[in-house]
Amino acid sequence: MHLIWLRTDLRLHDNTALTAASHRGPIAAVYLITPEQWLAHDDAPCKVDFWLRNLQALSKTLGALNIPLLIRTAATWDQAPGVLSQLCRELSVASVHVNEEYGIHESRRDAAVAKRLEGQGVTFHSYLDQLFFQPGSVLTRTGTYFQVFSQFRKVCYNRLHSALPRMVAPPNAQAPIPLKSDAIPPTVAGFPPPSDALRALWPAGEDEARRRLDAFADQQISYYKDERDFPAKPGTSQLSAYLAAGVVSPRQCLHAALQTNGGEFESGDKGAITWVNELLWREFYKHILVGYPRVSRHRAFRPETEAVAWRNAPEDLAAWQQARTGLPIIDAAMRQLLETGWMHNRLRMVVAMFLTKNLLIDWREGERFFMRHLIDGDLAANNGGWQWSSSTGTDSAPYFRIFSPLSQSEKFDSEGLFIKRWLPELAALNKKDVHNPEAVGGLFGVADYPRSIVDLKKSRERALAAFRSLPSRHAAGGEHE
Repeated sequence: MHLIWLRTDLRLHDNTALTAASHRGPIAAVYLITPEQWLAHDDAPCKVDFWLRNLQALSKTLGALNIPLLIRTAATWDQAPGVLSQLCRELSVASVHVNEEYGIHESRRDAAVAKRLEGQGVTFHSYLDQLFFQPGSVLTRTGTYFQVFSQFRKVCYNRLHSALPRMVAPPNAQAPIPLKSDAIPPTVAGFPPPSDALRALWPAGEDEARRRLDAFADQQISYYKDERDFPAKPGTSQLSAYLAAGVVSPRQCLHAALQTNGGEFESGDKGAITWVNELLWREFYKHILVGYPRVSRHRAFRPETEAVAWRNAPEDLAAWQQARTGLPIIDAAMRQLLETGWMHNRLRMVVAMFLTKNLLIDWREGERFFMRHLIDGDLAANNGGWQWSSSTGTDSAPYFRIFSPLSQSEKFDSEGLFIKRWLPELAALNKKDVHNPEAVGGLFGVADYPRSIVDLKKSRERALAAFRSLPSRHAAGGEHE
């Protein structure tokens, strides 16, 4: 018997470890429920619910191939070696197969499990699966990890041109084995189920992920470059939650994009090229996790920015979290997050820059809040995005580039459609006034909408002063921009 230990790879197709395990003989799959670990990592209740629903779909798919899916509980990853060791003894398992995960805790967990199993004669095999390239294989000429995305992307393009990552065939049906699948728990303590409305936005299963990918590649990808920044338009793939849980693989996404673009990376359809770049941003941030482990420890990528004098402003933080800032584009974006478990990517940057620059609140507060609410929460991407916006990260926005929420709103939601969708109390305002109700005056008792909690001009100056006072100003400013 051989065991595939599923983690963020909840799919049958193009699953490297699953296919490799199946070539060795009869297999079973196991998934560990780790509630205390999820709480420690700020995983969102809607994300845990999404995982459970995808496990139910996967259990049926695997069951059709006579591959049982077992469920075990280990409160934290520290308990994983003991739980898996016991399971391997019970089933007389000869080998365990996993797809690699990244981050300090993940690497330590896998090393501890491998050591424990190998001590009892069970071999442990890990595979490159959720990335195109092994971390450590895409390096600068001096042998270090890239810190600038454009340079990283160039090397990746050259590699992809010479050797496109291939997809693996799904396993065949195996002869029935005397082992039944376990029931998938509908909920896990500590993670209340989301609303039916939120669940309906994110149906589970590979069929849904594939449907979204095919629809995007067939109908939308050509418009992606031009429409992805406009939150009122359906300009994005809506695949991020499926990628984060591994319900679809990045290789499947890459092949779909190339197929629509005649196999081209850098010419042809600008939308397809832009989307492939986004897949490489995802890759870049995971390589950063491995190359610069401090970002897994809640540290700034640029060490000198640890000295930023962030404000302790709990009332401002609460207003931002609860969509009560008085700036419509910020509040509409935060309501979208709270109600759907997702936020449009352009708006993630806008609200992050507002929190870290205009409110001068530590980026870690925003990073944590996002993880606690995002259905597509991913440490590498979330940390990378927050550190980019706060000018503490790799390849980050220079500290003096501070988005104005008003100009971003006017540029990317010019008709106010997105704002009015999420802030119906402003529906009566015209498309000019809806971006800044405060400028209209005398409206507040009627619309029941708060005044802005901050003076944008003064707060911008405050942020610039905070960054200028750092010991090494230029290093904090993103000299590569």
